[in-house]
Amino acid sequence: MSGLIKRSITICRHRTSIALEKEFWDILEEMAQREQLSLAALIIMIDSRRAPDTGLASSLRVAVLKDILTRLAPSEQNKKTNYLQ
Repeated sequence: MSGLIKRSITICRHRTSIALEKEFWDILEEMAQREQLSLAALIIMIDSRRAPDTGLASSLRVAVLKDILTRLAPSEQNKKTNYLQ
């Protein structure tokens, strides 16, 4: 994996920086395209559904992992496991 890439986003009128590896940014961008959302909108959606004690970067990495697992092993159970939950 490559080093961390920082990007800034505004969430609820609050500017924050997120540092993720390039590979995670790439998959998040793919996810946003599939959902017909901007990258910022996807991140805001994931952020709105995360537990208060979970960091945003961690939540984004988990969303990417869930997305990949869902696409690798499609089944009825995986269809119910949405990365945006």
